[in-house]
Amino acid sequence: MSLFAKYKFNGGLKLAGHKKISMQEKIADATIPAQLIVPLQQHIGRVAKPIVNIGDKVLKGQCIACLGDNKNNTVTAAIHAPSSGEVIAIEQHVIPSMLKQTGDCITIKTDGKDTWHNDINPINDPLSLDNDSLKQIIFEAGIVGLGGAGFPTHLKLTTKNSNKEKPIDTLIINAAECEPYITCDAALIQEQATRIIQGIQFIQHALKIKKCIIGIEDNKPQAIKALELALDDKTQEQIEITQVPTRYPAGGEKQLIQVLTGKQIPINKLPRDLGMICHNVATTYAVANAILDGTPLIERIVTVTGDNIEHPKNMRVLFGTLMSEVLNSCGYTESNNQDIIMGGPMMGIHLDSANYPVIKTTNCILVKNNKTKTDPLPCIRCGECARVCPANLLPQQLFWYSRSKDYDRLQEHQIFSCIECGCCDYVCPSHIPLVQFYRFAKNEIWTQESDKKISDHARERHEYRQYRLERKKAEDAERKAKKKALLNKKQGIDTSADDAKKSAIEAALQRVKEKQTAVPKNTSHLTVEQQKKIKEVDRRRSNKINPAAIDTTTKNTIKPKDDNNG
Repeated sequence: MSLFAKYKFNGGLKLAGHKKISMQEKIADATIPAQLIVPLQQHIGRVAKPIVNIGDKVLKGQCIACLGDNKNNTVTAAIHAPSSGEVIAIEQHVIPSMLKQTGDCITIKTDGKDTWHNDINPINDPLSLDNDSLKQIIFEAGIVGLGGAGFPTHLKLTTKNSNKEKPIDTLIINAAECEPYITCDAALIQEQATRIIQGIQFIQHALKIKKCIIGIEDNKPQAIKALELALDDKTQEQIEITQVPTRYPAGGEKQLIQVLTGKQIPINKLPRDLGMICHNVATTYAVANAILDGTPLIERIVTVTGDNIEHPKNMRVLFGTLMSEVLNSCGYTESNNQDIIMGGPMMGIHLDSANYPVIKTTNCILVKNNKTKTDPLPCIRCGECARVCPANLLPQQLFWYSRSKDYDRLQEHQIFSCIECGCCDYVCPSHIPLVQFYRFAKNEIWTQESDKKISDHARERHEYRQYRLERKKAEDAERKAKKKALLNKKQGIDTSADDAKKSAIEAALQRVKEKQTAVPKNTSHLTVEQQKKIKEVDRRRSNKINPAAIDTTTKNTIKPKDDNNG
């Protein structure tokens, strides 16, 4: 039996779901395309490096890009061939992101055979493996968070905690899927609930924790029923299913944890600091596949839905398949007045075309007919944005500081706590694109911090170089002095008097230098005319000219008297 959440989070919105549109059919397998364009950056962290060359034959599941150090504590993820074929290009191609950009991609011409690599084997007795062995399996499988962020999963399986007083004791599984239109997780749960539970058990074993809470919105009764049936008497003691109210953004990590446990994650803290780890439900399915079948992450369930799509559905799509091919397989009719979105309507990435490859974080391909755009109006300070903000921020103030580029104030007002859910945009009566301002400000702050790090590093290198040169100069002088002293000693020359005289001259020169650079005392109260006269005196002194030979009024030289003429 499932339970109902006792707590709630601040703000949020009750939105129309539009979820039944894509839940009329079972998950369908997308066809293998003629070409797969596989980006090397499909995750948060360091970009994987190609380990294959143009012309190489590759098999399905074969690793084609990684960092090569094979360390499971690195922020990166391996990339595998989604199907068998030949590498025909390693080049730049557009990749889906908030900022239109290109990245290195491996293009594979598929052979249609879909032949698996020989190293794909299931893991025997996985529950006997220790934490590090399970982490290594998941690391080599290239698994990342499939809820949208793309954070490498192996890094969230470490048992070490920065807060030693609060060990990790709770696993949170995010099955909320709160954004409108997206149904890939619900479809996966309905068809693969048993394997999802197995993946949860493997994660529990790796983290050595017994308590797990699955948070799922109450608008998914079939998925909830499937999970309940997948639990047996033993797993029911360790895994709890909790229904949360259908309210956007209940699927946000901090919001879901607050609804399930009543605990708020403090600013600049992680769930780990409170003894909790959160994983997406699709990630647990990928973990189970990697352990039970030995298969790496090469495909995912993608919701294809929206306007002008004849057969909206959920599809199992290979990474590297162009979104245009996926859309066409669902009866897509192209139009000039359309938005193609990777993700949902609230937090999705708006793309300029469908010629982008499906990647690990592509949970939905949404087509929306453009509405008539309204020009933004001045802010009327209604406060609606603050009322719906689930992060308890002041969106209005963030907007003013973003617009004026007051980045210090933005950080004081915790702009990086903004999850960019779009609730403030949705309710703004002035139609101000608030989230765009916040994203711009965040990017500017990151850029400034990056530039500062580079500048500080260059300055430190320069200062160390100067220190090195001065040290070498001093060492050379000392060595020469010792050599000269040794030579004088051999020749019987006494240099003590010369050294004393030299020291006295250096001291006198230093005193003169200090006097020349010293600021005159009691000159702050002088008039402008007096300061002018002082400067004239200083000028004559610097020119070493006799003051009696200067007419300060006419600036003409006066001839001295001839003593012989009386």
